[in-house]
Amino acid sequence: MASPRLANSAFGALRAASVRPAAAWRQRCLYHSYDYARPPPFPPAESAILSAAYSHVPNHGFTIDALKLGARDAGYLDASTNLLPRGVYDLVNYHLVTQRLALQNSVQFPEEGATGKKLGVGAKVRTLTLARLRANEPVIHRWQEALAIMAQPSYVAPSISELAKLADEIWFLSGDQSVDSSWYTKRATLSAIYSSAEVYMTQDTSANFAETEQFLDSRLEDLIKIGGFMGGLSEWLNYTGHSALNVLRSKGARI
Repeated sequence: MASPRLANSAFGALRAASVRPAAAWRQRCLYHSYDYARPPPFPPAESAILSAAYSHVPNHGFTIDALKLGARDAGYLDASTNLLPRGVYDLVNYHLVTQRLALQNSVQFPEEGATGKKLGVGAKVRTLTLARLRANEPVIHRWQEALAIMAQPSYVAPSISELAKLADEIWFLSGDQSVDSSWYTKRATLSAIYSSAEVYMTQDTSANFAETEQFLDSRLEDLIKIGGFMGGLSEWLNYTGHSALNVLRSKGARI
């Protein structure tokens, strides 16, 4: 039987393989960050419980125990966790959604300086992606648990959907204004890059996750050097998937 670490790492590194080609993205991922007023991401009671439970994740993980403690902290009975139909996945999703939405305010780009140069879209994408990865730091020692939960058949689809929203958010905040078919390709490739970097981070013991930053830069360079010369998105995903897995194996991940 495959070990939990194997299953978790494989799902995290390869979940972007479930991202569909451009034609399917047109049907499934019509998410635009600020074309509408955003409603609160969670109903009040759920938000109160999940917010309180999230503070217990570093010590208790993405577990029902964390949810029960959060319910008590929020002034609810333990049974109130029944308000969360997807159980511990709702706690994982709370982290994914709130950290995605936080990017808008947590990352500020410098204004045009004396050199007359502004950060390009590519540099902004890197900055935003790295910021999102660093938002995992408080719970990174529990992220293998989260990956295992997301890998459950019932939760793969919503996990992929949220990953697509993250990629869209990053490209939108970077100022990308493409409206052609590259809109979908860019988001699919960024999803693949982010997923592999996220798993790498769970194996990273370097100071301040410096090796994760290097890994991210390497994958972005691969996109620039290789992506433009391959026949299509599927070829690039296949290339970067194998490349990322080889690096993860070199770090000791049992994949």
